[in-house]
Amino acid sequence: MTSIVFGSLPLPNQSGDQLVSKAVSAAIAALFKRTGKIEANVRAEPVTKLLQGSVDGFDFIGNAMLMYNGLRIEAMELYVQAVSIDFSAIFKGQVRLRQPTQASMRVVLTEDDLTKSFNTPFVVEKLQKLQYQGKALYFQKTEMILNEDKSFSLKSQVRVGEASEPLNVDLKAHLEVVERRKLQFVDVTYGGDSEGIELSKALIDHVNNLLDLDKFALDGTQLRLDRFRIKDKELVFYGIAKIDQFPQRKVKAA
Repeated sequence: MTSIVFGSLPLPNQSGDQLVSKAVSAAIAALFKRTGKIEANVRAEPVTKLLQGSVDGFDFIGNAMLMYNGLRIEAMELYVQAVSIDFSAIFKGQVRLRQPTQASMRVVLTEDDLTKSFNTPFVVEKLQKLQYQGKALYFQKTEMILNEDKSFSLKSQVRVGEASEPLNVDLKAHLEVVERRKLQFVDVTYGGDSEGIELSKALIDHVNNLLDLDKFALDGTQLRLDRFRIKDKELVFYGIAKIDQFPQRKVKAA
């Protein structure tokens, strides 16, 4: 019976779990501007469960992922729990959940990823919302460094308003997770002259208010962090993703 049903699928030589795996891989890849290798493996035993939309779970592994807002991710792993899907939507290249699910996740960001992400218009525009002495801020040449003592260093040139010369921001801090959803720079030490230090303090307050995962999550998802580690110039996060609906990329109107 299984071979009869899945033998009529529109893709020849594709079993039901392979078909769903390919659809999930394609749907996730569509959320990113560019990706390296992406692979999703759907688990269903027996495979006839798919006819009722039942999946025991699926594993997703991807690397070299560039989001449409310019943020970069070196690697991402998702291990999704048992889930119910609309199997008919698979034939349209879509993934629709019949009920919320949850996934454990591992996300890797390299030092280079962090530096390039901080220089994207997406982040720069958010940082420019900080008013310092009543004037707008213009960031350039921002650099993030992951240190061997598990701290961060942040260096940037920031022009205040119409000033002709930028101020140098030079600080070092540790990272802390608050309420599983906020990232905070703590135990901060500041370098540079007095003007640069005052600006750096205002910048830390602003960035700490900005780094709320709920502000960055895709529609229909909620991210929560359990722990992180810094090693070999990589920042690795471990946590869960609560998924109410499979996210879709929003296409801006022309």
